[in-house]
Amino acid sequence: MEAIIMLVLMFAIFYFLLIRPQQKRQKQIREMHANLQKGDRIITIGGLHGTIDALDENKIVILVENNQKLTFDRNSVREVVNED
Repeated sequence: MEAIIMLVLMFAIFYFLLIRPQQKRQKQIREMHANLQKGDRIITIGGLHGTIDALDENKIVILVENNQKLTFDRNSVREVVNED
């Protein structure tokens, strides 16, 4: 009986320390990708800083220095850094 209780306790600790925080982070990332708008200042996973010039369901066009436009996959956005 003790072994079952210890196993359940270990699973509960594993769930609350590892699985649940990761699920919350994934939900935040999905919401951020869904709420991207033209004009948002972003940073990509590769570290590129730019402003969203255009977007569709799967791709975004980023405007960087010297008015260069680059096309990226929408999922490559790491964070939105709009200064409020």
